[in-house]
Amino acid sequence: MKKIILLILITCALTSFQNYEIAEFSLVGKWKGEAVNEVGYIVFQEDGYAYLEFQGQIIGGKEFVIKGEKGSMYYEVDYDKTPITVDLIVKKIESGKTKKLLFIAQIVSENQIKMQLDFSGVRPSEFDDANSLIFNRVE
Repeated sequence: MKKIILLILITCALTSFQNYEIAEFSLVGKWKGEAVNEVGYIVFQEDGYAYLEFQGQIIGGKEFVIKGEKGSMYYEVDYDKTPITVDLIVKKIESGKTKKLLFIAQIVSENQIKMQLDFSGVRPSEFDDANSLIFNRVE
């Protein structure tokens, strides 16, 4: 009986600690990810815009040009969902058309997150270690 009570107390304590981390956590910053010997960065800016940095190119931010059209990239995060949801939204400025990249994210530590994207346009519901990436905060 004592073991069961101890197990319940430990579980409650860990659950409370995890909720505190989520409440204090913010994606704002520059995150470095590595996959197949390639390094890339995703930057979540305080003003809600985001950009990707890969092979010396920057895509996104408040205003950028892609295929001859001006666009912007911003993000939305829902910390209340489990796993956390992150949407990167690319908007063509002239036409107003948008395209969303739907991620799930898990806080590993204050400076490390695990993220996964499904390129089919559907948000993943769980992590697949073969297709998820670990990002480390560098700024």
